[in-house]
Amino acid sequence: MFGTDGVRGVANTELTNELAYKLGKYGAHVITNGKKKSKILIAKDTRISGDMLESAMIAGILSSGCNVIKIGVLPTPAVAYLVRYLNADAGIMISASHNPVEFNGIKFFNSEGYKLSDEIENEIEEYIIGDKRFDHKIYGSEIGRKSSNFECLDIYGDYIKSTIDLPLNNVKIALDCANGAASVIAPKTLESLGAEVIAISNEPNGLNINVNCGSTSPENIQRLVIKSKADIGLAFDGDADRLIAVDEKGELVDGDKIMAICGNYLKSINALKDNTIVSTVMSNIGFDVALKENNLNTIKTSVGDRYVLEEMKKNNYSLGGEQSGHIIFLEHNTTGDGLLSGVQLINAMLNSGKKLSELANIMTTYPQILINAKVENSNKHNYESNEEIRNEINKVTEYFEGKGRVLIRPSGTEPLVRVMIEGKDTEEIKKYAEELVKLIEDKLN
Repeated sequence: MFGTDGVRGVANTELTNELAYKLGKYGAHVITNGKKKSKILIAKDTRISGDMLESAMIAGILSSGCNVIKIGVLPTPAVAYLVRYLNADAGIMISASHNPVEFNGIKFFNSEGYKLSDEIENEIEEYIIGDKRFDHKIYGSEIGRKSSNFECLDIYGDYIKSTIDLPLNNVKIALDCANGAASVIAPKTLESLGAEVIAISNEPNGLNINVNCGSTSPENIQRLVIKSKADIGLAFDGDADRLIAVDEKGELVDGDKIMAICGNYLKSINALKDNTIVSTVMSNIGFDVALKENNLNTIKTSVGDRYVLEEMKKNNYSLGGEQSGHIIFLEHNTTGDGLLSGVQLINAMLNSGKKLSELANIMTTYPQILINAKVENSNKHNYESNEEIRNEINKVTEYFEGKGRVLIRPSGTEPLVRVMIEGKDTEEIKKYAEELVKLIEDKLN
């Protein structure tokens, strides 16, 4: 039920109101250890299904005896911050991130602003499927109450501003808000820091979230930067927990490059714990080369910002993230934060006195092909047990040994097996990736 980033599915078919109600009821009970009148925040992105699922979840939470505070349309990382700021017992975000509008999802945060452990998620699931029973009778004055706090947008925006010392005067910023959760908060925050902001895809209508816009369609922000002669472009996904940047020449600056730039800057001011950046196995080979050349270290984790965060918490590392743009500045927030990452990147740029294109030269990106094999959710782990697929993966891996790498993994949130190959020849890696995808689809469908 829980993937790498909460519960996700097509709203009203897979992610039903009934399931949302149960997630609200049992999630509230488990996370708060049954403490009555606990305070739970709930936010959402701009999807049309958000109101429906929010209502179902609120009913479930209130039926468990907990209170709910609605905080409106906000980025996922705002929930993680506001849980701590408002001393809430838990936070919930209703969003399917970068997925199409028909999808939606439910993410939980505990009282410290962290996503739930596997053990907590499993316990919630046990209640939902009936292995554990909820025998408490909640009635009368024990039923929870609902309230709203729409000042939270400004509270979060003010916090983002407080993380840097320099104003952004004379900085021209192009924004693509993906018609999602960043549509109001991102332009407002950056303008109040003194920047000149040109924003697109910041008029959500419930249906246009992630539609040919945002971090998954970076060509829009690239064109806008060139057309507006901006100093930097920032593109968010639907819930604004990831960032893809663009330099003043219109070239992409992905999560790997953002981490390398910010890590090198933090090292220069002695603010990078052990000169170490936590990254995932999806980071480009060029990222490892760049860190080594600049006397920086990296620790690798499985794909998913929750795994990056687990490693960061172990040794209190200050910076970590993913190539996809989920970047965690642990001093400031407990999850990937697109707006925070953008502000920190601009801060590094201003303090260096260099243009973003110059800073991005810290890293050379090796050609990388990522193709998705479409398979049923129930089959996406079976590539490991299929002998023909396994043998072909081993053969391709041996071929690229020493001159590239091969990474196959099931998506944590979608019915896909991701095939990624890196190497020096784009056409060659594309050919091998396409052949593996075809084999996986043929054998598992």
